Amino acid sequence: MRGVLAFLGQRLLRALIALWLVSTVVFVVMRLSGDPVPLLLPPDAPRSEIFRVRAELGLDRPLPVQYATFLGNVARGDFGRSIHFREPAFRVVRGYLPATLELGLTAFVLAVLVAVPVGVFSAVRRNSLLDHGAMGVALVGQSAPTFFIGILLILLISLKAGLLPTYGRGDWRHLVLPALTLGIFAMASIARLTRSAVLEVLRADYVRTARAKGLSEWFVVAKHTLKNAALPIVTITGLQFGTLLGGAVVTETVFSWPGMGRLAIHSIYNRDYPVVQCAVFLSAVMFIVINFAIDLLYGFLDPRARPR
Repeated sequence: MRGVLAFLGQRLLRALIALWLVSTVVFVVMRLSGDPVPLLLPPDAPRSEIFRVRAELGLDRPLPVQYATFLGNVARGDFGRSIHFREPAFRVVRGYLPATLELGLTAFVLAVLVAVPVGVFSAVRRNSLLDHGAMGVALVGQSAPTFFIGILLILLISLKAGLLPTYGRGDWRHLVLPALTLGIFAMASIARLTRSAVLEVLRADYVRTARAKGLSEWFVVAKHTLKNAALPIVTITGLQFGTLLGGAVVTETVFSWPGMGRLAIHSIYNRDYPVVQCAVFLSAVMFIVINFAIDLLYGFLDPRARPR
C-alpha cells in the first residue's frame, strides 16, 4: 500500500509541475504576442479610453503581478473573462470541448481498429507482398501533412464523388472525413510500431516452444504474443490519443469543425489571453490524465511494473 501511495504521489507531483510549466509558457508567449487592447477599440480611440480598458483587463499592472494573479486564479479554476466573447473563458472553452472529444475519440477508435490488426498481420506475414504494401501505405500516412490529406479527401470524396459534406458539425456524415483525416497519422504510427513489437516477441524462445507443441500460428499470436507485445503498443496508442485530442488544430481548421483547436487559433489572432490559456491548460490536463492511465495499465499488463 505504501508503494502504491508513493507511486501515485510521484505521478501527481510530476503532473502539477507539468501543468505549472505549461501555464507559465503560455502566459509568457501570449504576452509576447502583443497588446489586445488596440483590437478592441477603434483606431481613433482616445488615450484615456485605452488606459481605461487596459486597467479593466488588468494589463496595466507589472508582469510579475499579472503572473501571480493568473496562477492564483488558475488554482481556483478561474481563467478570467474572454476578451472577445465577454464571458468566462472556461465557459467558452467548455462549449467547444464536446466537439473536440467527439472528433478525437472517433479518430482514435478508427485508428486502433485498423492499425493493430494490420500491424499484427504484417508481422505474421513478414516480407510478404501484403506486408510491404501495408507498411508502404503506413509510411505515406506518416509522411503526408494533415492538411494535404484533408484537402485530398475533400476533393475526391466530397467534391468529385459527392458522398460526404465538406465542413461543419452535424450528423455522422459530417464526422467521417475529419475523423479519417485526423486518424491517418495515428493509424500509420500504431501499425508500424505494432508490427515491430510483434516481430520482437515472435523471435522469443517461448513462442518457438508453443509452435513446437503444434499450436496454430494464430493461437500462438493471440495467446502468447499479443500480451507480451502490449506494453509498447499501449504506449504509442495512449500517446497518439493525447495527440489527437490536443493536436486537432489543422483538421478542425480544414473542415471548419467547431472544436477547441479552431477556437484557440481564432483566440490567438484576437489575442484573447484567457481563452488561449484555458484551452492549452485543458489540453495539457487531458494529456497528463492519459499518461497517468497508461502508467496504471502498465502495472496490469506487466507485474514487474507494479509499485511495491
